Amino acid sequence: MRRSIMIAIGLSFITMAVAQNKLEVKIDKIKSNKGNIIVGLYDKDDHFPRNAMEGKIVKASKDGVIVVFDNVKPGKYAVSILHDENKNKDLDQNRLGIPKEGFGFSNNAMGAIGPPSFEKASIEVLADRKDTVIAIDMRYMIGKNKTD
Repeated sequence: MRRSIMIAIGLSFITMAVAQNKLEVKIDKIKSNKGNIIVGLYDKDDHFPRNAMEGKIVKASKDGVIVVFDNVKPGKYAVSILHDENKNKDLDQNRLGIPKEGFGFSNNAMGAIGPPSFEKASIEVLADRKDTVIAIDMRYMIGKNKTD
């Protein structure tokens, strides 16, 4: 009985240690301080980029922002970002479907038409690395600050 309790306690510490990974997302090339930056974290192909498993909203800053996801289990993930300048929590588009606000994806991945695939944007959070840091550049398709 005592051995079972010790094994259970040991396993709970292992589980806690595994779940302590941190994913840090550095976002640059934000064109203005207006609005918010919305960051979505995805763990499944069929959810990307619409139904994030976790999301964060921070104030936009031309100096860049850093968003941290704590307790991320080891595995494959993708990240999406949106510069929600008007704070409506949606990617505004023109009549042709071209985004009017900034956006981006992990690996700075781009799709031919529309968002990239989960696979193209996926990153690995490894069990033996406590902190994973990625950088994403905000992209703008319309306006004076459009990027390539």
